[in-house]
Amino acid sequence: MFEIRTDLAVETSEGKKDREELSGIRVDKKKAGDDIVITQVNIDTQKAAKTAGKPKGCYITIEAEQMLEEDGGCHREVSKVFSEQLKQFLPKDYSNSKILIVGLGNREVTPDALGPKVLDHLFITRHLIKEYGKYLLEFDKCCSVSGIVPGVMAQTGMETVEIMKGVVEETKPDFVVVIDALAARSIKRLNRTIQITDTGIVPGSGVGNYRNAINQEHLGVPVIAVGIPTVVDAATIVADSFSTFVEGIDWEQGEMQELEEKIREMISPKLNTMYVTSKDIDEAVNRLSFTISEGLNMTFVPDDSHI
Repeated sequence: MFEIRTDLAVETSEGKKDREELSGIRVDKKKAGDDIVITQVNIDTQKAAKTAGKPKGCYITIEAEQMLEEDGGCHREVSKVFSEQLKQFLPKDYSNSKILIVGLGNREVTPDALGPKVLDHLFITRHLIKEYGKYLLEFDKCCSVSGIVPGVMAQTGMETVEIMKGVVEETKPDFVVVIDALAARSIKRLNRTIQITDTGIVPGSGVGNYRNAINQEHLGVPVIAVGIPTVVDAATIVADSFSTFVEGIDWEQGEMQELEEKIREMISPKLNTMYVTSKDIDEAVNRLSFTISEGLNMTFVPDDSHI
């Protein structure tokens, strides 16, 4: 059976056309400036969560065409919007909080290297605050930020959540922010979409390689997940192309749906392990990791908190 794989809640909500299916799912869309679209999806009930295939919670998606460009000014604007949306998931007064930021993924696999590369650009402050306190940083404006890149199971032999449990127990953060590369359903969202959610994350779920969930239930502290889609399921691309082709043909009732199901069942076994990324993915990941890290620095370590 053909399965649409996506980590984006906004794509899941778009796929539900029936009103009964949409019950318990609230979608609100707005613009930030001329080019940035912000979509908030709230999944309110367990029934809606089962329909959407996503946990209950809030999902905010930021879409911007300029994320594909090299223009640093455009990316600075996206970073600011990202920072403002991230603050919706934080306590009203979080300035003295302890934050653990986790870069998920495999640095050796370019489309999966977003998390580790974000950590490369972060301003880490926990060790400085412990050593020098207010003589170095303003406590009322700067959070205690620590970071870790736990690697993947093939490198460590351990589930990521097992590593994180030990780190959380030792460092006792107030909340955890996890960064990961995602899978999208639509090519138009590749490398130009940021998703923020308070539900945590299941590493590898978008590509069918499920690992243990990283969420508040497993870690004991709130978990905010941030991600950008860097790959698209190849089977989805073929199925969408077929759907676009047959839309212009005058089919009898039920014939088109039956034919589409047969095509999807035929292509799935051959393509369900293949994922497509952009040819400039190395440049894109470098650029987008800096966009995310800038937004995190703006949020947790404001410029006027630096030395």
